[in-house]
Amino acid sequence: MTRLVYFAWVRERIGKSEEDLDLPASVETVGDLLAHLRTLGEEYEAALEFPDAIRVAINQEHAERHERIAGAREIGLFPPMTGG
Repeated sequence: MTRLVYFAWVRERIGKSEEDLDLPASVETVGDLLAHLRTLGEEYEAALEFPDAIRVAINQEHAERHERIAGAREIGLFPPMTGG
C-alpha cells in the first residue's frame, strides 16, 4: 500500500487530498506512477493532463521521473511552485 498526497490544483482536480493505493507490480518509477494514475478516471486524467508539469516527492524529497518508488512511505504530487 502506498500513500499518495495531492497538493494545490492537483488535489482540487482529483477531488481528494490523499489516498492509499495498491499499485501494480509494473509501476516501478515515478513516470510509471504518473502514467498509471491517469488510467484511474477522468479526474486523474484532468489533474495529470500535462505530466511534465507535475512535481513529485518521495518521502518528502524531490524525485525525477526515472527514480524508483519501491519502499516509498509517501509520494506527493504537486504543481510547480512559484515565488512571490
